[in-house]
Amino acid sequence: MSASWLGVKRKIVADDQTEWVAWLIAAQQGDRRAYAALLTAAVPWLRRRARGRWPQMSGADIEDIVQETLFALHRSLDLYQPPRPVAPFLFGIMKLRGADVRRQRVRHAMREANLDDLPVTSPAMATNAIQEAALDHAAMREAMATLSQRDREILDMMKMREMSLQEASAHSGLSIATLKVGTFRAIKRLRRAMGVDDAP
Repeated sequence: MSASWLGVKRKIVADDQTEWVAWLIAAQQGDRRAYAALLTAAVPWLRRRARGRWPQMSGADIEDIVQETLFALHRSLDLYQPPRPVAPFLFGIMKLRGADVRRQRVRHAMREANLDDLPVTSPAMATNAIQEAALDHAAMREAMATLSQRDREILDMMKMREMSLQEASAHSGLSIATLKVGTFRAIKRLRRAMGVDDAP
């Protein structure tokens, strides 16, 4: 079955999810090509669903939602119960992550002070290139291993464990401003380690 992944994923129509269940089951068992095939099909589908659900949000915000959905999916593979349809499973994750992104935008607009450095949710961190690079989970894991312990800890708190800034600050002893700047810089270093160039 693995030998057919590349051919199938190039022909798949985004809304035809007949292969998604098999891909996700294989991904749960550690099949990297199956996982990459699933995400290749799912990412454009997620973008369309996010634009339809939140038409008022910017393109950068939509990319943030998709990126956060991918991070959450990495952590939630074991929660999928075959043979349930995959699309509702993904959409459920996206709704939760989209609601979180929207809350972050509102909080930032209402309370957060501006910093000289870009905020964690900067559009510079939500490009199509990083979405495509993130499809290979093994590559992301290897790139994470090249980062400093501090960078890994910050990304673990802010992205993998989805702590709020306040929770991460209390857990680490770092200030909220330090966490914001540290997260931005850790993501930049992760992008470089994955071979994704930052926009000038």
